[in-house]
Amino acid sequence: MRTMDNNQKKNLTFLTIGLIFMLSGMEYAVILPTIWRYLQILEAPPYFLGLGLSAFSLSGLLTGPLFGLWSDRSKTTKSIILFSNLFEIAGNFMYFIGYSKWLLLCSRLVAGIGAGAGSAIFGFLTRSTLPEERAGIIAAIMACRQAGLLVGPAFNLFLRLCDFKLGPFVVNKYTSPGIFMCLLWVLLQFVVLTMYWDIPPISSEGGAILMETKQQEEEEVPLMGSDEELVHTYRAVNSDQLEPSTSSEIQPVHGALNPFKNFSASTEFLREEVVVVLTAQFITLFNQTALETMVTPLTQRYFSFGELGNSLMYSLCGVEVILGFFFVRWLSKKVADRVVLAVGLVICCTACIWCLIFLCNPRGGYGWELSAFIIGVFLQLLGLPFVAVSQVSLFSKVTSEKTQGFSQGVRRSVGGLATILGPLWAGGLTNHLYVMMGMMLALLVMITVMTVLSYERLAEPRVVQCAHSSDSAG
Repeated sequence: MRTMDNNQKKNLTFLTIGLIFMLSGMEYAVILPTIWRYLQILEAPPYFLGLGLSAFSLSGLLTGPLFGLWSDRSKTTKSIILFSNLFEIAGNFMYFIGYSKWLLLCSRLVAGIGAGAGSAIFGFLTRSTLPEERAGIIAAIMACRQAGLLVGPAFNLFLRLCDFKLGPFVVNKYTSPGIFMCLLWVLLQFVVLTMYWDIPPISSEGGAILMETKQQEEEEVPLMGSDEELVHTYRAVNSDQLEPSTSSEIQPVHGALNPFKNFSASTEFLREEVVVVLTAQFITLFNQTALETMVTPLTQRYFSFGELGNSLMYSLCGVEVILGFFFVRWLSKKVADRVVLAVGLVICCTACIWCLIFLCNPRGGYGWELSAFIIGVFLQLLGLPFVAVSQVSLFSKVTSEKTQGFSQGVRRSVGGLATILGPLWAGGLTNHLYVMMGMMLALLVMITVMTVLSYERLAEPRVVQCAHSSDSAG
């Protein structure tokens, strides 16, 4: 019964995490369409749009490692999520008030602090999932964010009809996204309180159950014993599962150890396989945000797409990406993460080459140009789930599990830097597509070559982990 209860708690916890990521996608989709006009009403100069979008990524970039560090030291995530959500609530309420352009800018900066908790969540997912199931769960979580991006525009259909006062505050189509998301984040607090549990890591849970079983079967065994005897008892049951996490299993008896006791940032992050995965993270998000910046001016210039055309395009793109994540979830059970990464990079390179040939200087009439554009976008989005899921899953396996929260914070900070630089790069080159797409292809070729050269190292270092854990236990 207890095992079943633990499984129920785990499933509800994962469901709550999915809701968190869905709300983050909804926030982006609800606020992005109106923020530019909102800033114009507040008499903000054009560069404030870039500042507002970058502010969210900047604060998440800075706070991600801090939340991850907190998670690694406390081994809890629920309190971190509840705390970080307060910044989302405050930031969106500030966006709703919106008395000045500076308050609007600060609102995105404050809300971005809440996004930093994602590093603690990914650290929790690493500790509470088996390596072989991790990629599938990460794919499902990422699909939840894409679902939020897809659902978000639908809420704008009724938010744009708002025109009333709430006390001293005006609720209109520009301020309503702020109060709407504020209320959703408040509701999420209650969901986290009732449906989220800090379930123990798989290794620790197994160790606790094993200890209880041993005590029932061998009541005559003394309560006090040597570390060597305890380690031997744990390993005798299932060395494949328990040996890599021996030190974690002893923690219920000997107390929590400092996960950063022998931690070295240079040793952890400058290893070949870690550098490859972090580079893949940066290039993937750099190219993705650059394309998002470029696609709207491109459709306006060549196809005269208006608000309706772009909304329809984004909706179809969202459906493709969600289906892609679920396909990768299925595929990850069949092949290794590095295979998924390699396939994704090949698709992305193919898409970039297609765009260079057919989109940078389109010819052949409206029908052919539109078909070439659709194929290019389809290929770009097809490769995204492969690379996004595999690099997160791989990163969790080639870095230490004990400091996973901090490591995931570093990974997300690298991604945050990419989401800042990508729009800046593409924004100034919308009229020079050969330069923009050429740089994107060069980056993709570079990470593809790095992946090929480091292919053998892009796997879970089982032997190294066992040796390290044995040293820690001793």
